Amino acid sequence: MAPRTPDSEAHIDQCCVNVIRTLSMDAVQKANSGHPGAPMGLAPAGYVLWTRIMRHNPRNPDWPDRDRFVLSGGHASMLLYSLLYLTGYDLSLDDIKQFRQWGSKTPGHPEYGHTPGVETTTGPLGQGFANAVGMAMAERHLAARFNKADQAIVDHYTYVVCGDGDLMEGVSAEAASLAGHLGLGRLICLYDDNGISIEGSTDIAFTENVAQRFEAYQWHVVNVADGNDLEAIEKALREARDETQRPSLIVLKTQIAYGSPNKQGSADAHGAPLGVEEVCLTKDFLGCDKDQHFCVSEEALAHCRKTITRGQAAEESWRSLYAAYAKAHPEMADQWINALTHFLPRDWDKDLAAFAPADGPIATRAASGKTLNALAGRIPTLMGGSADLAPSNNTFLKGLPEFQKGSYEGRNVRFGVREHAMGAIMSGLFLHGGIRPYGGTFLVFADYVRPAIRVAALMRLPLIYVFTHDSVAVGEDGPTHQPVEHLASLRAIPNLTVLRPCDANETVDAWIQAIRTNNSPVVLALSRQNLPVLDRKQTNGQLARGGYVLSDCDGQPDILLIATGAEVHQALKAQTLLADKKIAARVVNMPSWELFEKNSDAYKNEVLPPAVTTRLAVEAGISMGWERYVGNAGQVIGIDRFGASAPGGTVLEKFGFTAENVAARAEEMVGVRAR
Repeated sequence: MAPRTPDSEAHIDQCCVNVIRTLSMDAVQKANSGHPGAPMGLAPAGYVLWTRIMRHNPRNPDWPDRDRFVLSGGHASMLLYSLLYLTGYDLSLDDIKQFRQWGSKTPGHPEYGHTPGVETTTGPLGQGFANAVGMAMAERHLAARFNKADQAIVDHYTYVVCGDGDLMEGVSAEAASLAGHLGLGRLICLYDDNGISIEGSTDIAFTENVAQRFEAYQWHVVNVADGNDLEAIEKALREARDETQRPSLIVLKTQIAYGSPNKQGSADAHGAPLGVEEVCLTKDFLGCDKDQHFCVSEEALAHCRKTITRGQAAEESWRSLYAAYAKAHPEMADQWINALTHFLPRDWDKDLAAFAPADGPIATRAASGKTLNALAGRIPTLMGGSADLAPSNNTFLKGLPEFQKGSYEGRNVRFGVREHAMGAIMSGLFLHGGIRPYGGTFLVFADYVRPAIRVAALMRLPLIYVFTHDSVAVGEDGPTHQPVEHLASLRAIPNLTVLRPCDANETVDAWIQAIRTNNSPVVLALSRQNLPVLDRKQTNGQLARGGYVLSDCDGQPDILLIATGAEVHQALKAQTLLADKKIAARVVNMPSWELFEKNSDAYKNEVLPPAVTTRLAVEAGISMGWERYVGNAGQVIGIDRFGASAPGGTVLEKFGFTAENVAARAEEMVGVRAR
């Protein structure tokens, strides 16, 4: 075999780049669906990053010290699938051929846990960018916590590829601002500056100077004028790696659908197949066989698969380093393993705060803060903060440092007024590994977090959202700050568990349930106002059942009173008022619909006897959804309008959330049934 020369190296490089382009074209064309343009324009950058720069082992996608890669513009998924296949991950050419088909490993947008090597689910623009910020934060935190002067077991980078659409979304602006403030030097973003979006040229809506914006965010910015210049791309990436004090943005000027004679630089290539004829013309231009589909030369595959050897060597070097680290620092090594495996220390949930009725009324947000601080002392991976509402959400970990530039060991994160970024960053923190994130804001602002919650639920990430000020009892701030539709909205998200505890002790149980939940995110909906503390024997740790009989009557109930959160106390008082009128009421506390639905039918029928059809649900939110539990004969005391500005107690009274109104409504329902 003749020795390789610079010309032959350039040839094989170009061959590999063109394979990425043709695989992307062919997969989209076969599926008759997808986005060929971005993968074709980004092929050179993807090739350089994955084969020359990024430290990863295709044979072990979960190696802890690997570099992370996030494709924020998930519509360009064929770029990622092509790179995964070519570099040797567990993805075959047949999988590429099944792009966007039922049951395939190559769905339309990358899905975490579905395709080997995919670090996060992306598609909703901007989310992946913020996920990457979370990953970079996690790397810095774990490095500060575990690294020793001569033994850095956490030493990697986070790379994210984004496009114009990502940077138009507000979530990326929030996340980029925080990343710059924190000085996340291990975060490198490749910005695909192709000037095209679905509707046409970005000039119709996006004319800002992105480089200057990121410089203002305190980012290091590098410009690459030609997205096909492999050496310039590599130089820019290495320059970004050398910048340790600031995150880096590489502005990469590309052409969408590069090589397509009629669609290069056109919005037509953004989200639709090129067409059979155009695919052939493009292959001609690229010097590929137009009659070959999904063609991968042995030379190109062998060249890309050298990544396996390099990756295995890099991992083996790290494992040798870690073995020496573990020998020198066995206790730290144990903590490292515990962090990565989300191991919970023995008795982590024992002897937490216990509240008694004599302690007086206490808001569940306050009880949450006490519980969180106790848990943080036992669970070193618990890390998070609030969207500038820590004093109100009670989410600050007392006595622990803040996560700031120069203090990355801190576990208190100051997210700022950035709810959307907070939610997506929380996902990135968990996806990186080694951290159990939580984040807080008011329940009404769950709307700002919702896109991130939805994707986290899709990925089944066990994140904990602390949403306080959970009803119109917020009071004087008025309808803009009083959630009414939010509980129903959150309950509508698959894989999300919503917990609305009724008192301080049940709040402790809610935190225990949240920590124990390892396959879905959890929302804690907590009160601003003080609530009575029930006798511990009444709640008795039953929150895990989702719904249970809190207070029963003798014999068959005449009516079931079903309530959540603060409204449980009005139901209990109404039960007493009804008893005085010889009406037997059962009070059912239902802090979580999702947990209740996991019970057997026998248990659910025991709590809500089918024979008792007179049912009244009480919750300070919209009534939608409660028909599941009250049935056709039941009613709901809810709020099917926006709130009002007045003291919280007044607002609750005006909307009918008093024991007297609950009892009167129940009496009327029982009377109607009797007639």
